Amino acid sequence: MEEPDPVDLIHLVDADGDRCVVRVTGRHQPGVLTGHDILRADVLVSTDFLDARLELHLFQRDLASWEHELDGLAPGGTARIGGGRGPELGMRLNEDRSVSVTVHDPDRLTTVFSIQPQDDWVQDHRVRLDRLRQVWPSEVVESSPMVYGWSPDRKN
Repeated sequence: MEEPDPVDLIHLVDADGDRCVVRVTGRHQPGVLTGHDILRADVLVSTDFLDARLELHLFQRDLASWEHELDGLAPGGTARIGGGRGPELGMRLNEDRSVSVTVHDPDRLTTVFSIQPQDDWVQDHRVRLDRLRQVWPSEVVESSPMVYGWSPDRKN
């Protein structure tokens, strides 16, 4: 079976050519119960001082958190995705409607830049999340017994 085309979960670009994209490219371990619903993504950042590509793994809880943070995003607020186990991308909506983007990869770099996306970028990103969930749905309905400490040798 052929994998679907990549889907941009995040796609911020401005008139100056600055951009920040999180492109989901596939499943981390297709067919393996513990890794099937983990999504592989590339964080692509391009500004006048930086051109970077970072790998990011997204869990279903990351997508749920992203959705929740987008729903409550207002000037002065932030939304984040990733982190804790690799790169993290944070966005702060400024009073002038610009977005301060923080890219933090504990092994490589931390940078902050500002981007002026279109006014409807939050709504656009809700649509992107819905599209991602259609193309790359959660398919694991049963967790691996080893995930929760169960094993066939255990006597309980």
